[in-house]
Amino acid sequence: MANRPLSPHLQIWKWGPHMLVSILHRVAGDGMALVGLFVLLWWLGALASGPEYYATFSDYITSPLGYLVLVGLTWAFFTHMCSGLRHFVLDIGAGYELDTNRMWSIASPVIAVLLTAGFWALILLR
Repeated sequence: MANRPLSPHLQIWKWGPHMLVSILHRVAGDGMALVGLFVLLWWLGALASGPEYYATFSDYITSPLGYLVLVGLTWAFFTHMCSGLRHFVLDIGAGYELDTNRMWSIASPVIAVLLTAGFWALILLR
């Protein structure tokens, strides 16, 4: 057997907010890709199929479950966007200090929730 070092794993690494943001970034991207694509194709199919099918789509999407899906997609968008902006800043070489990285790792999902709430408040209160 080769004398190679073992790769670090969860028993060595401490859980931190940067790990949560990384996982949320992937989950949000996958959620938008899968659920968002399904909703988009359903909407386009309903548009192409006529008024009765579009009315059915509209009934489902404006139900409480439909709003939950739309709010979830909005949250996924803002979470992915905030995390992506955080990674962009890291890619240019800034924000690697431990306190700065921790602060932005915590702020990123909080900002995403606030943006989601503000977006839906703007839509529903208009």
